[in-house]
Amino acid sequence: MKNIGYLAQDISILHRQYYKDTKEQFDALKLNPTAACILLSIGDYPEISQNQVARLLVVDKGLATREINKMQKMDYLSKVDGAGKTKNLLLTNKGHEVVGKIQHIRINWWADRFADTGISADSPLVSAIETVVDGITDSVEE
Repeated sequence: MKNIGYLAQDISILHRQYYKDTKEQFDALKLNPTAACILLSIGDYPEISQNQVARLLVVDKGLATREINKMQKMDYLSKVDGAGKTKNLLLTNKGHEVVGKIQHIRINWWADRFADTGISADSPLVSAIETVVDGITDSVEE
């Protein structure tokens, strides 16, 4: 059995393969992986702020801002006034539509991987990974 230190490498392999396998589908939506994750986050947390998105996804604030501005120009999201100077993000109708497509791409890829290996979505591994991620990322409610 490999030591636990290889887990990050294995997760990176899955991450790269997912984007390699789904690249054409995301290209057709004119999205990169970060943009897709941002849209999913806005769908999960309506009126989330740009800073909250960056913390939730553990990405640089500048990158989040650039991607959010691109998606606003694509009419996938809009910015609304929040508390103080904060701008909150909302999906547009077009954004809701594309989020559905992103979820479909993601669900199908993982369903295929699970089917290939016999691992089920309720595997203890899934909840263990979610627990580790929860310990790394900031809560949106903060």
